[in-house]
Amino acid sequence: MENSPGDTGPPPRRGPSVDLDPTGIVTNKGADRQRRQFLNYSFYRLDPMFRRLPADERRAAGTEFIELVRKWESLDDLILRTYSLVGLRADVDFMLWRIAFDPLCFQSMEAAIRRSQLGAYVSQVYSYLSLQRRTPYVNKMKGAGEGVELLPGEGKYLFVYPFTKTRAWYRLSPHARQGMMDEHIAASAPFKGVRLNTSNSYGIDDQDFVVAFDSDYPQEFVDLVGRLRYTEASLYTQRDTPMFACAKAPIDAILAQLHSPDGT
Repeated sequence: MENSPGDTGPPPRRGPSVDLDPTGIVTNKGADRQRRQFLNYSFYRLDPMFRRLPADERRAAGTEFIELVRKWESLDDLILRTYSLVGLRADVDFMLWRIAFDPLCFQSMEAAIRRSQLGAYVSQVYSYLSLQRRTPYVNKMKGAGEGVELLPGEGKYLFVYPFTKTRAWYRLSPHARQGMMDEHIAASAPFKGVRLNTSNSYGIDDQDFVVAFDSDYPQEFVDLVGRLRYTEASLYTQRDTPMFACAKAPIDAILAQLHSPDGT
């Protein structure tokens, strides 16, 4: 029997719901219990005016900034990796890869950067926010979706880019998507030195995912991406730029690349 216009009741269900407790742990029946982490990839550019400051001012600002980054690196509730893009990309100089259970942690660190002496000369050119989750296409990826278990940033290089699928991809059946991803995974299999970290940005940033490939060998990554261009899943890529090649380096080495700390 159809409800009359005056009847009230619960709205029709649109699909399975997922309940989260305040810590972000999935609690609905049947779901894997996991506490997922947020990821932030922030890219910065140093104003050339900084290099024209007196040597003592540059030295003081650099020392303060190094201490600031090292303080945040020492926190238990934040994973922080630093990368240089000097000479690798024209519009940014360095990148901070931050991982935490609370995205407000990124906001607090960013506020500290902007209050620092160097912060007056640093611009945040790009910033990508995402959330880790298990991939639906590979069920046996040990540790996938559990950020502290992944040991992120172990390679000499990190290749990062935002990634968005076409809407047509989401209209495909799960079977069709799985078949294309099986081909995608098989094409990637020979490239043993490249490790993938994909995270979701649905609803919290402009892209669908942020993709980060960890590797010691840029040559292998170039060959991998070239091979993936020939897979069927590639036809459903809407956006995969800008792309960043980031070289792992401690923050003091990055600042030494950007200016002469001793004034010489």
